[in-house]
Amino acid sequence: MLALTAIPLMGAVGVAVDFSRANATRTAFQAALDSTALMLSKSAATQSKEALQTAATEKFNALFSRPDASNVAVTAEYSGAAGSKLVLSATATLTTNFLGVLGYGSIDIGASATSTWGNTRLRVALALDNTGSMASDDKMSALKTASKNLLAQLQAAATNAEDVYVSVVPFNKDVNMGAGNYDKEWVRWDLWEAENGTCSKSKYHSQSRCVSNGHTWTPASRADWNGCVTDRDQNFDTTNDAPVADATLYPAEQYGSCPAAIIGLTNNWTDLTAKIDAMQPAGNTNQAIGLQVGWQSLTAAPFTVPAMDPNYKYTQVIILLTDGLNTENRWYDSASPINARQQKTCDNAKAAGIVLYTVQVSTGGDPESALLKNCASDTSKFYMLTSATQIVTTFSQIGTALSNLRIAM
Repeated sequence: MLALTAIPLMGAVGVAVDFSRANATRTAFQAALDSTALMLSKSAATQSKEALQTAATEKFNALFSRPDASNVAVTAEYSGAAGSKLVLSATATLTTNFLGVLGYGSIDIGASATSTWGNTRLRVALALDNTGSMASDDKMSALKTASKNLLAQLQAAATNAEDVYVSVVPFNKDVNMGAGNYDKEWVRWDLWEAENGTCSKSKYHSQSRCVSNGHTWTPASRADWNGCVTDRDQNFDTTNDAPVADATLYPAEQYGSCPAAIIGLTNNWTDLTAKIDAMQPAGNTNQAIGLQVGWQSLTAAPFTVPAMDPNYKYTQVIILLTDGLNTENRWYDSASPINARQQKTCDNAKAAGIVLYTVQVSTGGDPESALLKNCASDTSKFYMLTSATQIVTTFSQIGTALSNLRIAM
């Protein structure tokens, strides 16, 4: 009886041993394949299909070394659609020790691993202070260098052309929407025409004085507009509503220190670089309009906003840099009421999912701006700088964070 029961007992033990070996091998097999996928994700987008296949086989074999496994085969497939995706599949055969007596000389092992990255696309608006004070302490020169370096980082983070779009919004008291847009319906003309024209009595230089003294006012040609706009009517000065009529329109203004014209979202890196080079310091400070137009450039008319592909996640970012406190806008010539308008814009943009970075450059000893600190999405996205050279390093840090966000997610 003992001899008869020993045979199936030993067989059961042998089966258990073989299955235990198989499970351990499968675990090691899967772990090696997962590690291979992670390592290859760093270079898969730039490798040929043949090079990727060779690299997958070599890295996997270096990680998986089980002498009892044979016929190891690895296949690698990379796709750049809807983000980057690397799929690895592997098979092997495990020779059994005990199951052979039951007719099972080997066990097939299979595993797969998928690594996805770069599924986040970026839309970035650079709202950059172009006020007169930026001429001091080499700030404008440093801002140009920092901005062009940032553009290079963002361009390098784009696997496909549509992965990253950038807009540039130079601002001082106004922003320049482009003089060539004088015939667009989103421009409001009543304020401009009241100040730009000729009176039948040449001593009067505004519509109100001309008409009140019984003379005839003839507005100037709109083609003479230099492109500057001032703040929209409240509360549209704090929102991204499309300019369709009346209070939503952008009021034209012939500001004598009109900054360089904005450029809407584009992935033409040459044009973006040229726009940075065109910036010149002049005029007073109105951070609020730079922030509002920066938000508008990401999301709504009159800007052309590229359609979003539902296969991707999108992160929309505004980087607001300024070297001074608010001094003048359409209604006020002191910081406190302008700050109040700007804080509303900050709150509205963040509520809409916009990520806000704020950078204060204080080379003249100005105190830390509570407005800018509160405006940032969180405290880690507010930067207080005391020298122009810090602009370059700060923009590099922001560029690295944005690049990693796009690649990792």
